[in-house]
Amino acid sequence: MGKSTHFFGSSVFGQLISFIDDNIIHRNSQKYNANRYTKRFMAKDHLISMLFCVFAKCTSLREVSGAMLGLSGKTKHFQLLNIPYRSTLSDANKRRSSDFFAGIYNDLLKKYKHFISDSRIKEKLKKELQIFDSTTISLFKDILKCVGKNPANGKRKGGIKMHTIINADEKVPKLVWFTAAARNDHFLLSKLKMDPNVIYVFDKGYNDYKIFYLFCKNNVGFVTRIRDNAVYSVIENLNIDKDTPSSVLEDTIIEVSFKDENKNIVKFKLRKVRFYDQKLQREFEFLTNLFEMKPDMIAAIYKTRWEIETLFKQLKQNFPLKYFLGDNENAIIIQIYCALIVNLLFTIIQKQLKRKWSFSNIVSFCRIHLFNYINLFSFLENPEKDWRKQDQNLEILTLF
Repeated sequence: MGKSTHFFGSSVFGQLISFIDDNIIHRNSQKYNANRYTKRFMAKDHLISMLFCVFAKCTSLREVSGAMLGLSGKTKHFQLLNIPYRSTLSDANKRRSSDFFAGIYNDLLKKYKHFISDSRIKEKLKKELQIFDSTTISLFKDILKCVGKNPANGKRKGGIKMHTIINADEKVPKLVWFTAAARNDHFLLSKLKMDPNVIYVFDKGYNDYKIFYLFCKNNVGFVTRIRDNAVYSVIENLNIDKDTPSSVLEDTIIEVSFKDENKNIVKFKLRKVRFYDQKLQREFEFLTNLFEMKPDMIAAIYKTRWEIETLFKQLKQNFPLKYFLGDNENAIIIQIYCALIVNLLFTIIQKQLKRKWSFSNIVSFCRIHLFNYINLFSFLENPEKDWRKQDQNLEILTLF
């Protein structure tokens, strides 16, 4: 085969790192004092090293350090000034604030928002649809308190819970908070902004009538599922239009109540929609304060909640979130934020491609060819180009 037409002057890793503007790194270094008391292993070196860990799916400090020591002469395209030793990287993960990495992620999300946004949902609803949930990442040691009983062998693992909000039209985390796994999911409710231009979607684990009352009071829409043991009284059975799909079985106005801080009973109205899902062959009961919206649209809005489940699955399957390089909370959060950064970069690439690639296939390709000099976009758009060229040359030769 002749020279590859996909050859490029920068490695795949260099092309991926180029998405992160130096101004973003410098701004966050200044903001969070990320280079304070540091002589050699600067914040940018630390960031690149940890991103390499995620891209290459490294499982230990020794693996990261050993692999990067072999990069001599290959670092000019991503300007790595100091390759880390094992102890250097360990100390940096412990001492450099994870806020620096969080700032990098948030700035990248702002910069590339237009690449990953799909405005169709917002145009249809005239409001922003936000989904929130949490996922627990198990740890190898009892670093953060986990849930469940103590194991028989007495060796208890810890867990970190990632509370996440995503825009339904972006499919990457918009806001993230970390707590011990034992922390109740209701923690996230206190972080929500009462924005009347937002509709929140969440599962029934977040049911809280006090918060629902605040949603109603501030004209903030929400859609969730009602708990099986929910206490309420039916106020009115709404008529179901003839053009409404038969999947809508019931549409009612209900009254619920809770006790406020002064032990006074507060009553308010919500809407309950009973819906039959043909695909899953089961009934769902949705709870909402969107009284004017069609009942089948309520069900469609709740179905978007699956996007956040897909995100959690994508993160855990494609990135090293089973093996952590540090045994402290700061190091663990740094590694998770680096996984979020890499996830965002691959999402940007996937959105820009005309050719359809699955997310996991793009991740696998980049991991295999991390330090090959291949034009990433050129190859992903037309991976068979060089092979077709070779076949054409062979056909020409056979004619003579």
